[in-house]
Amino acid sequence: MTLTEQVAERVAGVRTRIADAGGDPDAVTLVAVTKGFGPEVVQATLGAGVVDVAESYAQEMTGKAAAVSTAARQLAVRWHFVGRLQTNKVARLAPLVRLWQSVDRPELVHHLARRAPSARVLVQVDVSGAPGRGGCVPDDVPGLVAEARQVGLDVSGLMAVGRGGAPEGSRRGFRILRALADDLGLAERSMGMSGDLEVAVEEGSTMVRVGQALFGPRPERNPAGHAPSGGRN
Repeated sequence: MTLTEQVAERVAGVRTRIADAGGDPDAVTLVAVTKGFGPEVVQATLGAGVVDVAESYAQEMTGKAAAVSTAARQLAVRWHFVGRLQTNKVARLAPLVRLWQSVDRPELVHHLARRAPSARVLVQVDVSGAPGRGGCVPDDVPGLVAEARQVGLDVSGLMAVGRGGAPEGSRRGFRILRALADDLGLAERSMGMSGDLEVAVEEGSTMVRVGQALFGPRPERNPAGHAPSGGRN
């Protein structure tokens, strides 16, 4: 079985999980998180019919984008940035990123407005209180959304990382995110990863970010790299 066939089989399995949780696989966007894997995984993902691809590190995204073998496939990728975003990386990523999923502070909002005008963004909400995962506290979300809109960003919705551990432990946080999105009239709710996507779909997720369920355990990064963050996708 080729890598593309393996990924396609796992994509079908994830879509079945979405359906079994009460979601519409055609309405819930599947974002393949390829961080830690090589560009061949991106190509296999495209071959399996998934065009939304996410990275957490600027160097990995730019390297993989350059390595995608044909111009047609490169244009087909909808790159998402899901990691903790440093302002000094924005200009480098701006030509590639279609959706910035981890906008969590005013400084970043204003930097994106300068370097990537009208960028489509999700505001990341801290619904777990776990250190190192990013996100603004729920009480600050309305103000950050308003600020982002005021400077011209296209705020499409909210994003959150679940609590971790048993999937049921993420439910309360996902409910917080959904309520905030409803109150603010935001349609996109990016929540749910490999371990808790059923709970997320039950709570109204419109976008799941999946890595391990598609590609298996993520390889260890080399000592010079950064440790993975944001939980297990």
